[in-house]
Amino acid sequence: MSVGTHATRRRIVLALLLAGVAGCDDDSPATPMPAMAPAPEIPPPPMPSVEVEIHATDSGVSLGSVLIEDTADGARFTPDLTRLTPGEHGFHVHANPDCGMSGQNAGGHYDPANTGRHEGPNGNGHLGDLPRLVVDGGGAATAAVVAPRVRVSDILGRALMVHGGGDNYSDMPAPLGGGGARVACAVIPDTAT
Repeated sequence: MSVGTHATRRRIVLALLLAGVAGCDDDSPATPMPAMAPAPEIPPPPMPSVEVEIHATDSGVSLGSVLIEDTADGARFTPDLTRLTPGEHGFHVHANPDCGMSGQNAGGHYDPANTGRHEGPNGNGHLGDLPRLVVDGGGAATAAVVAPRVRVSDILGRALMVHGGGDNYSDMPAPLGGGGARVACAVIPDTAT
């Protein structure tokens, strides 16, 4: 085989290779990629929660429990309580985790900013001011309430209190909403689940 024939063959191979590369321009249909499995959905982490047992302050008898859990709208308090007086009751987080002395050891409403004002769950006063607890005609409270300014982490290591009277979310005409006697109390543990 002559040198010219070898060179001719190389030119032919090179031309074929270039023709193959030229056929791979942007207008050619792409080879479909293999379908990928969708990424598995990862559920959001559970919101912190804590459940407390409520006791009558006079007798220590259990009245049931309250589940406290974070939501996008604030802390939700879901009661499962019985043997309470029908009607509205003041419902608050108190400063100290102690229900002794008929609830007096719990101290005042939780007020970390030291506002000194009782303005209800939507006001700028005590952080421990919760929506009223509503008790039905049979003495049961099961309707959940949401405190928009509160997170579970805010109230760990405090006390949850039910008062004998209602709550007008003001310090007038009576201080602290006029809720009166502390009738039921629970110690909120230091940790949530």
